[in-house]
Amino acid sequence: MPARERETVRAGFGGTQMLEEEDAKGLVPASVAGNGPSQKAFATKNHLVRNAFAVLQAFRGSDDWLTSRELSQRACLPKSSGHRLILTLEELGALVRGPHGRYRPGMLLVSLSQTVGIAQLLREASNRIMQDLAKRLQLTVHLGMLEDGMVAYVDKVSTPTAFPAYTRVGSKLEAYCSGLGKVLLAALPPDRLENFILDGDLVALTPQTITDRTQLRAELEKVRLQGYAVDDREYQADMRCVAVPICDSDGRVMAALSVTGRATEVPIEQCERIHCELTAMGRAITQRLSPNRGR
Repeated sequence: MPARERETVRAGFGGTQMLEEEDAKGLVPASVAGNGPSQKAFATKNHLVRNAFAVLQAFRGSDDWLTSRELSQRACLPKSSGHRLILTLEELGALVRGPHGRYRPGMLLVSLSQTVGIAQLLREASNRIMQDLAKRLQLTVHLGMLEDGMVAYVDKVSTPTAFPAYTRVGSKLEAYCSGLGKVLLAALPPDRLENFILDGDLVALTPQTITDRTQLRAELEKVRLQGYAVDDREYQADMRCVAVPICDSDGRVMAALSVTGRATEVPIEQCERIHCELTAMGRAITQRLSPNRGR
């Protein structure tokens, strides 16, 4: 390996040589390269960090083993500079090299992921939005995730005059008879969804609860197509709920957001309008979680 290349590998995240080489080849946008030396040095490090995260975000699943070339292609990086960056990430433990020279995420990422929970991140990103929504609609707003086939309530915001929904943060309730649960179930892969439907009885909580498996499959398909779910007095006899998915920056459903009220406060003919407002709020939460993705 030429001396210049060895120095670049050693430079890693703290160096500027890799970007300088790309800049010389016209691979760095003018907006990133900057004007003065200090601005250019800052932009250099910033660009390297962005490239590093582009590599890490190239993986699409836990069983995804990728070559250096595949990682560089997915991260939209030149093959040579992408390979040097991958070597640095491997040295740091962010990537691990396995059979046939293929890479997957390393233990450093596992360790970092354990320092903060998804539920905590969701609460911090969504609470203000939920408060605004509850105040504007005078309805109870819930945030939930799917855990072991149940809806885990991550956050709840209500107003003094809102309908008293029998839920609390940290509790888990059945998924098949709630708006949140229907949204989360509809996003499951077909095999996991079928396992859920066949596992256990669908107990009626009210006369409106769906207890027939064929009917539940049809209901979840409807949810998938229309992009939102309605709990039409299925969990509580006098309560109606509208729920939408919250997606991560790659479009995968990670949670659900809902508004709940008396059936008279959430008339069925208003569900479409409420769904549109909820969807906008869901996108705002996604943007707070990943503010720079897609830019």
